[in-house]
Amino acid sequence: MADDPHLLYDRISDEVRARADRLWATALALHADPETAFEEHRAARLLTGELEASGFQVDRGVAGMPTAFTARAGGGPGRCVALLLEYDALPGLGHACGHNLIAAAGLGAALALSAALGEGAGTVLAVGTPAEESGGGKVLEANAGVFGGVDAALMFHPGTRDWSYAPLTAHAQLRIGFHGRAAHPTGNPTEGIDALAALIQLFNTLAVLERRLPSGSHAQGIVTEGGRATNIVPEYAEGLFGLRGITTAAREELAALLEQAARGVAEATGTTVRIERAGVDYDHFLGNDVLAQRFARHIGGCGIALHEPEAGVYLGSSDIGNVSTLVPAIHPFVAITGPDASDHTPEFAAAAAAPGAREVMLAAATALACTAADILTSDDVAEQAWSFHRARAAADR
Repeated sequence: MADDPHLLYDRISDEVRARADRLWATALALHADPETAFEEHRAARLLTGELEASGFQVDRGVAGMPTAFTARAGGGPGRCVALLLEYDALPGLGHACGHNLIAAAGLGAALALSAALGEGAGTVLAVGTPAEESGGGKVLEANAGVFGGVDAALMFHPGTRDWSYAPLTAHAQLRIGFHGRAAHPTGNPTEGIDALAALIQLFNTLAVLERRLPSGSHAQGIVTEGGRATNIVPEYAEGLFGLRGITTAAREELAALLEQAARGVAEATGTTVRIERAGVDYDHFLGNDVLAQRFARHIGGCGIALHEPEAGVYLGSSDIGNVSTLVPAIHPFVAITGPDASDHTPEFAAAAAAPGAREVMLAAATALACTAADILTSDDVAEQAWSFHRARAAADR
């Protein structure tokens, strides 16, 4: 390990460049063969194969997920940095969120860092995280203790803007079902209790409530069950509601408000209501300024300038939020399209395999590895990152 950090950075850059073609081939292979949440068997096999071939100790099927893995290099008494690899695709759209680039960059960072550091400089941990789009693989890994003993969790995300951190909101889904009583709408209409009418009333109530929700909070619902025939008063109707808040506490306040409204509708309509959480909850992201600034400096050396997001702009949600409550974490966005584009579109999927994406992926791999090296080799950086993390977590309680 070099005493001069700049020598180490140069070594990392050399290691990424030496692997550039293979990393890009990995990104393109993932792009050409998209797999959705918890079905990423070929992606996991490809990535673990690359890591194993470079001497990483691979553990497959972590946290009870067949397509999740960890791969470890180094060790000893030093610190541990996790580099996160996402590789799930979107149904019908493929890699329209660019997870093929996240996986390739995380892979490149792990391989380059391990090679540049040598022995005795701490642990490089590559973590394969399935089902970010739907299912929350990182949440399951966090709950299973995968991030225990980790000093930082690092990843980047391709986007439409160059942002040093991610304004990611908290997310949850509520499944709300109303039980009524079936009847013929003309034969015995007074005997019926219309569950669908109750669900529609909840949507109407929600439309009124949304006008007074704080900035960054919103609820969006769909009807998942609305009856079986037009000549039968529906005895059961169900909706699925996605809730977002700029903080986890704001999300919970919104959930409580929606539950209160649903119970009020049930009482008013003579129905009974069942309310349950659907899937896993995503917490809001706690950015770490210490590490975000390090990443921005390193990727700036690759010719990409990052900026802070515009005030009041909030994006979607990600399971990285749950990881960020446990350890210092970063999730910068690096543009592969112009700002007028949008992810989750065919155009973004095409950009994730375009030549410009190659340069972004390689720059991100270099910056991730250099940031990880800072944590592993500098007591000051590690302590400052943890100090910021604890203060931010305490402020957000």
